[in-house]
Amino acid sequence: MDRQVKFVEPAKLYGMIKEELDAAYYEVMSKGDLIDRGQLKRFEENLAAFVGTKYAVGLNSGYDALHMSLRAAGIGAGDAVIVPAHTFVATASAVVNVGARPVLVDVGKDFNIDCDRVEELLATADRDGEGRIKAIIPVHLSGYMADMARVMELAERYRLVVIEDACQSLGAGMERTNTVHRQQQAGGDRQEETGAHHEARRRRKKLAKQSGDLFGEATGAVAIGAAAPKATVTGSVSPAPEKISDGWGRAGSWGLTGCWSFYPFKILGGYGDGGAITTNNPEIALFATRMRYNGEDRQTGEYHGHGFTCLLDNLQAAFLDVKLRYLPQWIIRRQAIAARYRAALSDLSDLLLPHYDDPRRDHVYQNYTVRSRQGNDFSEYLKSRGVEVLTQFRKPYYRHEALKLEDRDFPETEALSREVCSLPMNVEIADDEVDYVITVVRSFYGKT
Repeated sequence: MDRQVKFVEPAKLYGMIKEELDAAYYEVMSKGDLIDRGQLKRFEENLAAFVGTKYAVGLNSGYDALHMSLRAAGIGAGDAVIVPAHTFVATASAVVNVGARPVLVDVGKDFNIDCDRVEELLATADRDGEGRIKAIIPVHLSGYMADMARVMELAERYRLVVIEDACQSLGAGMERTNTVHRQQQAGGDRQEETGAHHEARRRRKKLAKQSGDLFGEATGAVAIGAAAPKATVTGSVSPAPEKISDGWGRAGSWGLTGCWSFYPFKILGGYGDGGAITTNNPEIALFATRMRYNGEDRQTGEYHGHGFTCLLDNLQAAFLDVKLRYLPQWIIRRQAIAARYRAALSDLSDLLLPHYDDPRRDHVYQNYTVRSRQGNDFSEYLKSRGVEVLTQFRKPYYRHEALKLEDRDFPETEALSREVCSLPMNVEIADDEVDYVITVVRSFYGKT
């Protein structure tokens, strides 16, 4: 084995911003700010501003965000919820664990839920009887949003609550249509977009400006440049998050809630698990804030129901707040790496690359997931030559008997499960490591 290229290197990334992370740790520990303190509130404010919503509520995991969102929306026993057949099992498990029934729908070539199949299902579904479809959870997989303009149109037509599983796509965006999007309330009522959205956009721009000032300082720019030199960009790169116009809507700002995971390997990862929801609905935010702490209103001491213990740790919030300031430039780095992969691998006919050329959407490349006709032979070849890759969902979750889910035939998901392979994609990877990955991939196909 000539060398090794890691899929991610958390220790290397820590070294790139060590001074700021250590300062965040010292602030928390020296003050004893361990649970529900100012660092959490500050991160929630900054996350909401970044996403473009009025509220964010820190939780213990991405699963908790999904679970809390469903409960806040009033989804429960006797209800059905549309979820993609190709996703992590937590999307469906959250539905099951509130007593509802997941209805699986196949995905398209971009790995996201196929809205044509959704429309076919909704057109024939029982709209009023027991088990009526009440909600849909589009998943924005690998850093690329589902077609939210279409999802929202279908939700309006069929009176569905929309909960975005955006756990893999923080920073991704999509063009909004001219239609006024409505923010859905629990119980199916809807409220038109209000001035809160304008304020969120103003705050987002302010945050981006602050981030830009920060990145100009020597401590941040030099550390990142030294650890991971910028890739040479070939081809077009989507606009950086801070430059996306008001005509764009970020992932997590379209539905009733957006659900986030800060698992260590996510595009914004903590040093332990974590999650959040974003929303423009004050009642949803208040519900989640109370229920995450056993149902208690921390200001009054009054209990408002039997809740859970799923609060985002204050220390994790402090770390995440540091990383969030770097996220815009880290997304640019990911897009540059993706552009290099595209330029070097586009001539391989048996390898389908994750570039969709949809001007309505951008891609932040949480993962760079390719499809190889050779399946496991391809991924095993890379691993044997020191390239650490991820091969998720080789067995689709609905085929696990213990989950007792309905398999209604999902051909695209079945093909994806055989073919997917995620190449190393992280901000800490060096250019020569990207070159090595490209060399190994091309050698598998007999190319130099």
